[in-house]
Amino acid sequence: IDNSEIDEMRFNQEIAILVERRDISEEIVRFKSHAKLFGSYLKNKEGQIGKKMNFLLQEMGREVNTIGSKTDLSKVSHIVVDMKDDLEKLREQVQNIL
Repeated sequence: IDNSEIDEMRFNQEIAILVERRDISEEIVRFKSHAKLFGSYLKNKEGQIGKKMNFLLQEMGREVNTIGSKTDLSKVSHIVVDMKDDLEKLREQVQNIL
């Protein structure tokens, strides 16, 4: 490698691609949005909300799975496992109101 020439522009492009693949900020924003909407459904006293809640839980699960697949940090992986467990518990409760 000592005698190899590295195309600096290509090198920077590759770094940018790697950073973008590991970025979980969009997933976090979407998850927070889903959680906020889910909370508003809990306060709703009218209509059938079980199916909407179930759908949001599926979407939150997708976001959590994506976060888990993008990270290689053990702390984040542990949080993902806990979140999946909590989402499953919520899903079980929502099934009771469908």
